[in-house]
Amino acid sequence: MNEINWREELLDSAKFNKKEENLLRHGAKSLAQSWHLGALYIRWKKLKGYRESPTPNCQSSFLEWEHRLAKGDFYILNEKDFSYPDW
Repeated sequence: MNEINWREELLDSAKFNKKEENLLRHGAKSLAQSWHLGALYIRWKKLKGYRESPTPNCQSSFLEWEHRLAKGDFYILNEKDFSYPDW
């Protein structure tokens, strides 16, 4: 697969201060630098027009859980679901 070098593309597309340029050329050496590099990556994705897929809504309410519990929608684990070593 043809790997895209997003760091080089970003360096060619805009002017950066020395700190950002060094970060793009040599990579992150600390946690804070990795956050900054991540922000630069997001900036590159916006420039290229890449969109993140929306996250699904996984919220549920306690009332929904109570209804599912009353209907027996949950699978209850038992001894047959586990394998024990033969020590």
